[in-house]
Amino acid sequence: MTDTGNDKINVLGKQTNWEDLYFYQKADIIYQMSFAFCNRFIHPYKDRTRDQIIQAARSCKQNIVEGLADGVTSSEMQMKLLNVARASLKELREDFEDYLKSRHLQYYIAGEERYNVMLDYCRHHNRLPDYEPFFDKWNDEQMCNYGLTLCHMIDKMMMSFMKRLEQEFITEGGIKERMHKARTGYRQQQDTRLKELETRLPELESELSKANAEMMKWKSSYEDLRQRALKSYYKQQEEISRLKALIEEMKKK
Repeated sequence: MTDTGNDKINVLGKQTNWEDLYFYQKADIIYQMSFAFCNRFIHPYKDRTRDQIIQAARSCKQNIVEGLADGVTSSEMQMKLLNVARASLKELREDFEDYLKSRHLQYYIAGEERYNVMLDYCRHHNRLPDYEPFFDKWNDEQMCNYGLTLCHMIDKMMMSFMKRLEQEFITEGGIKERMHKARTGYRQQQDTRLKELETRLPELESELSKANAEMMKWKSSYEDLRQRALKSYYKQQEEISRLKALIEEMKKK
């Protein structure tokens, strides 16, 4: 991020393409799944949990987008918004768990065949089209368990991603530090160039003086040669004129 010498120092952070991140892709799935889950299993007017589930899932996805977009200019805001996304995800996970508990439905337990199938599927599928066909087929217990599994995976991925951002911040700093380094680096480059020119100036002046002396020497030589050439020319002209006059006189005789 921050280079030395004449290399450019980048002030703005790199824009992350969130659509390529697995945890964003899974966050999109969990939002669409939550929406379908509420439409099928939670009454639109009698249970306020419906709006809370949908908003928590949406908040997770949207705060990922906003956080990564803000990361171009603010590492602090990026981390805060990503953590807001994690908090919303935890709220959603709690709602799925409450749904299972309140209706005496089962959690899928590690070691069970259905748990292993679910875990393998969620681990290797990150796109909405892989899940969407099941939104009308899974019962509420299945949707809750798949939702919980996706929530755990998203949270784990986001924590790893945020650890990486933390390390980048430690080594490269935030935008204020990068701006300071860029401005300081630019001034240092100008100061270095000025010193180079000032050091070179006496040498250039000496070379110029030698060149002027050499020019004067050659100018003097040129003038001397010119004068001798002119003298010879005029002398020959006089000789030519004398010979012509002599020839004319001889013709008259």
